[in-house]
Amino acid sequence: MSTVTTSPATAPARRDAETTKAAILRAARHLLARHAHADITLKAVADRAGVSPPLILKYFGNKDTLFSQVMSFEADAAALLDAPLENLGRHMVRHVLLSQTRQGADPLLRIVFAPLHGEQGDILRANFRTQVSDRLAARLSGPDAGLRAELAVSALLGLGVMFGIARGTHLRAADLDDIADRWAPAVQAQLAPDPG
Repeated sequence: MSTVTTSPATAPARRDAETTKAAILRAARHLLARHAHADITLKAVADRAGVSPPLILKYFGNKDTLFSQVMSFEADAAALLDAPLENLGRHMVRHVLLSQTRQGADPLLRIVFAPLHGEQGDILRANFRTQVSDRLAARLSGPDAGLRAELAVSALLGLGVMFGIARGTHLRAADLDDIADRWAPAVQAQLAPDPG
C-alpha cells in the first residue's frame, strides 16, 4: 500500500502542550480509522494536526508510543458510558453522533478497521473488548450481560458506520435528536435485563 497523504488541518489556536497533544491524537485517530497502521507516517499525522513532525516526537517519543495511545479506548469509553443506566442508550447514541458531527471522530469506529492493522489490530481488539464491551457489561445486571453489552455496542457501530463512513444521505440530513429518538430504544433494550 502507498503511504498516506493528507491536506493540512487548521492548527490549534493556542499552541499549548495539551491542545497540541489533543490535535495530534485526533489526527492520528482520523488516519487510523482510514488507513493501515503501516501506511501512516508521522508526517501525515503532523500535516493533519497542523504541527511539525519533530513536535510529535517531542510529545510522544515515536510512532509506536503515539499509536499506543490512539489504540486505547479508555477516555472515549469514559465519555460514552457517562450516564445513568436508565438513560444510557440515548446518551451513547447522541455521543456517537455528536462526536462525528462536532469533533469529526467517532469514539468507536477505530475497531472497524482492526483487520487492516496486523499485530496492532490485535491490540486494538483487546483494548476495545476490555475498555468498551467489558466495561459496559460490568454495569449491567441480569443474565447475558456480556452478550447484551456487545449487542448494544454493535448497534452503535452500525449507526457510526452508516453515519460516518457510508455517509447515508437521509441519516445525515435528519435531526440528531430524531435519530436518537428512533435508535436509542434499540440500544437501551439491550441494557435492561429481560423482565420475562
